Amino acid sequence: MADVGRGLTRNAGKQFLRSGSILVVTLAGVLAVAPISAVTAGRVAATAALVSVGSPSGDTPQNVQNEATVAVDAHDPNFLIAGAHDFLDQQPCPHQLAVQTAHCADLNQMSGVSGVYFSFDRGRNWIQPAYTGWSRRGCTSDQLCPGTFGPIGTLPWYYEAGLYTYGFPSLAVGPRPVDGKFSWANGSRVYYATLVRNLAGSDALGGLKGVAVSRLDDPTPSNVVEKSSWMPPVVVTAKQSSTDLADQEQLWVDNAASSPYFGRAYVCFPEFRSNGLPSKQTTPAALMIGTSVDGGSNWSVSQAAAANASGPGPNLWGLTFCSVRTDSRGVVYAFVEAGNNPAFSGLPTRGAEVLLRSFDGGETWTKPQTLFDLTEPCFFIDQLINQCVMDGYTGAREHGAWAKVDIANGAPTGAGATNAIMVSWVDASEGLNQEQAVVAYSLDGAQSWRGPIPVSLLGDRPMYTAPALSPTGDRAYVVYEAETSNWAGTDTSSPRPYHGVFLSAPFGPDGPGAWTTLYDGPSSDLRGTYSGHRLIDERVGDFVGAAATRSYGVGVWDDARNAAVCQPIQNWRSASITAGSSITPAPWPPGDCPSSFGNTDVWAATTG
Repeated sequence: MADVGRGLTRNAGKQFLRSGSILVVTLAGVLAVAPISAVTAGRVAATAALVSVGSPSGDTPQNVQNEATVAVDAHDPNFLIAGAHDFLDQQPCPHQLAVQTAHCADLNQMSGVSGVYFSFDRGRNWIQPAYTGWSRRGCTSDQLCPGTFGPIGTLPWYYEAGLYTYGFPSLAVGPRPVDGKFSWANGSRVYYATLVRNLAGSDALGGLKGVAVSRLDDPTPSNVVEKSSWMPPVVVTAKQSSTDLADQEQLWVDNAASSPYFGRAYVCFPEFRSNGLPSKQTTPAALMIGTSVDGGSNWSVSQAAAANASGPGPNLWGLTFCSVRTDSRGVVYAFVEAGNNPAFSGLPTRGAEVLLRSFDGGETWTKPQTLFDLTEPCFFIDQLINQCVMDGYTGAREHGAWAKVDIANGAPTGAGATNAIMVSWVDASEGLNQEQAVVAYSLDGAQSWRGPIPVSLLGDRPMYTAPALSPTGDRAYVVYEAETSNWAGTDTSSPRPYHGVFLSAPFGPDGPGAWTTLYDGPSSDLRGTYSGHRLIDERVGDFVGAAATRSYGVGVWDDARNAAVCQPIQNWRSASITAGSSITPAPWPPGDCPSSFGNTDVWAATTG
């Protein structure tokens, strides 16, 4: 553990809330900022562990993982499942593709990228199974090869279903149904939601990109390594139009037996119409929420918010990044970011955190309520990739101020539930180089809110964050990943330091107490990273994950401690900035770079 004594100098309780919103109780002038403290008596620092254990240290892009997330089984808290965007099954970077197109992988080439990892000791050790499916990891050609059926380190059964996984994993564990009834006595069911696309020649999916869910019952060290333990994937967006594109899905299962909708599964996602992703000219997306009442075998998808429901006119992209959770009474909460379109609003981009609720198990949803105004950490758009970047041009993209949520719902039984709600996100209201990881919380079912409260360490510029609350609401956790240097502009020669952080605080009727730094990860250099396919920009996104039980918490993030900077890549990135486009020929990493260039991994910190 490093720098546990570092404190905060940022102001708590600053008013970010829009007038006319839900009643708000702010902390300004009421509660002092609780500094990051040393580890308290009776609590130990978190144990760090490598999650993506199947990843090689070299052979890029197979050594690239990002988009880390995690879920715990409330009924068996020893068990954790993690997911990530994993390039293990991709072909070693083809020479022709790299030098001619500045890519190391073609994500349209039918090899899945949704990695899966298991821990049976509360996150101290992890396994990554080897299943079978369509893989290109054995290709050695300088040109793209189609691949072959063989070992894979990602979710199975998608090739057989005419699909391939496209990342953006989301995980949950709930009760297993037997004869249509949910009970923890029946065992546990693991759910893994992922984006999917059609294999060439397949029409399994109607749209360009959809959502599917994989399931596995009663996980044990012996059965999670067996492909046959996984059920065939179910396409949530089976009725999707050919012109629709689903993205950024999030999954949850009602895991408190006290709920009248115990066992019901939910998945939220924005749906972009006419194959349109957010851009300077796009129309807003509709928010869709799928519900399953039978353990994920069948899904009913409804439009919870229309494409124009998020704000005035064309200035907003719509409701995009979402998170969904349930309380002990079965109320469903969907938190969504409504982001501004920079073509109309300018930079930095601004938006709001929005809440929808369902009181009938996902049958109907309330109108969107704006909770918090926010400023996204998007002060610069890199014209080479047309996305927001945090550290400098050709840098790491920042994918919005996405709010993650957790609720103290008393799982697995519902006993001891406080139903406290805590959300966290990255906010840039203090300006460039002053980005903060903040939390806000409600103790009365989202009727009133306290916060936002900054929790990030002094000197950190967080990029992504996630919270977790113990089921009884007595302890809070926050994981985030952050840069520790200021905006570098066009300078690609100076280091761009970065690390992961895991925090905890006691939680009670007055909210969180003093925050403890449980883990402060080693510094790395973002310049040694890339997306796994596109070489021009760095990548350690697009999210992190956290989970908590009654006795411990865990956080996962994308870590670059083993990634080496490649000087030819940096020289080429610099020249591309000057030229205003990605120039060719580009470097070829296997021949021009250290073998560990791009070697990003998923790491976990656990107090279990």
